[in-house]
Amino acid sequence: MDRNPSPPPEGAEESVEEADAIGSTVYSKHWLFSTLTRLIEVFCDVASFLQEFKAPDILLGVIAKSHCPRLTEICVGILGNMSCFHDTCVSLSQNADLCAVLILLLGDSDPPTLLETCRLLVTCVSQPDVAPMWMERIQQQSATCSNLCFIMRSSTNVELLMKVGELVDKLFDEDEGLMKSWLSELPSESDRDKDTHQDITSSLLEAAIQLRKESPEALEVYLHALQLLTTVHEGVQSLVSDGGCGEALWRFLCEVVCEDLCQPGDPPLILQEQKALLAPAVALLSVLHNSLQTDISLSLVCSLLRILYLHTENQQSLPNGEQGSRDGQKEGVRDEEDKDVQLQVLVEMAVELLSTILTDLPKVRLTHNLLHEAQQLFIFTPRKGFYSIKLI
Repeated sequence: MDRNPSPPPEGAEESVEEADAIGSTVYSKHWLFSTLTRLIEVFCDVASFLQEFKAPDILLGVIAKSHCPRLTEICVGILGNMSCFHDTCVSLSQNADLCAVLILLLGDSDPPTLLETCRLLVTCVSQPDVAPMWMERIQQQSATCSNLCFIMRSSTNVELLMKVGELVDKLFDEDEGLMKSWLSELPSESDRDKDTHQDITSSLLEAAIQLRKESPEALEVYLHALQLLTTVHEGVQSLVSDGGCGEALWRFLCEVVCEDLCQPGDPPLILQEQKALLAPAVALLSVLHNSLQTDISLSLVCSLLRILYLHTENQQSLPNGEQGSRDGQKEGVRDEEDKDVQLQVLVEMAVELLSTILTDLPKVRLTHNLLHEAQQLFIFTPRKGFYSIKLI
């Protein structure tokens, strides 16, 4: 005999609503995603509308004639928002006059305008279809390098330095020819600071020093840009030649690696969090060590050993003897580590650098000084018939 279905348990609807809620708010996840989707569609339609009615030409005229920094900032910001959509970005990039004015704005003295300009340029050079056009125009504008260097060595605005670093990093990554030309850049007559001119390597280092305590994410960008410089002969020479900043960069990197990253007592998982900073730092140290005759500190040796130790601890975090779901979990962790190219490269570079350092150290110093001091930092514990380094 059929009967009506039982009513849902009391409070079932409330539990479903709570599961869909965002934290303790009354807003649901479904509402948020649907609203964001509609907003994206609206922004795309607005960008197309502005393009259709030749808003870029109107904004270009306003920028060219404006003496109000906030008006210029707003106009560049609108263009930056339009460039986030592929079709409008292609259309904007084909406007040679607009592109020339935007590149010249890198010489502006207003930080908010500079921030919007860099945001727009990063968006455009990140589009494969239009990046070559922008690269060519940027290289043709001789003041671009000096303008960016001026910002990096004089600004204290973290957000602006972040965007400038992203722009330089992207330019170097996309165009090796541009990177080489900037490495040989000499101060021009139009350089606002030609009497105290600094090259691109010194400017990148100065900005990195400024950002060390302010923003690890921004510091990562600058270290990667410096690492890209060392992929060409001219970049290495600019660092290690007389008057170069190689030794200053070496000291800075040693401080970052030894004092800020992978400290004693840190859990092994810290290596995953800090690998993006450690990888370019160790790569730069390796290049500099091969070219500079600098004293090797025990702290650096210990830091490199600590990287290898933490990596080993992560690999051995799940015992081999466990079965069932733990085995599946262990295999998943190992698969992820196998796919983690950045971590593997970091470990390989640390091994290579540590091997070179220990090989180059005089045997007397290694025996009497290094090992004596290392006893104060390490204890040795047996594990499965072997001895592994245990940092205290």
